[in-house]
Amino acid sequence: MTAAQAGDIPPSEILNVSMDEAKLIRLPDRVATIVVGNPLIADASLQPGGLVVLTGKGYGATNFIALDRQGNALLEKIIEVRGAIDTVVVYKGVNRETYSCAPNCQPVIAPGDTQQFFNQALVQTTARSTQASAMSAPR
Repeated sequence: MTAAQAGDIPPSEILNVSMDEAKLIRLPDRVATIVVGNPLIADASLQPGGLVVLTGKGYGATNFIALDRQGNALLEKIIEVRGAIDTVVVYKGVNRETYSCAPNCQPVIAPGDTQQFFNQALVQTTARSTQASAMSAPR
């Protein structure tokens, strides 16, 4: 979807979600199946009570469809995934680095960053997550 196409869509038809964040959406009754056009941009998880958890996974826009058991479309929307408000992108020549600056700037894992910067942030984040899981595991 191009920016011009997205600009032609009324705001009521667009679901905005930030990268790496989740948003709850209430669906119409009788929803049995949900479809996300590009799962690299957003993920959707149908929950009991007609709720969907949308998670921004990559920058861009994709479509979202909710179907009933007969395959009838009950809802069609566009999901737009954007960077968080506190995101700062730094260009060093052709190399790109992304930081979350709330309140201090720290590297974040973001598609489009230079591979070395991305990999370094990924290794550090994975190591931290592994350590946190190990410390919280029952003994």
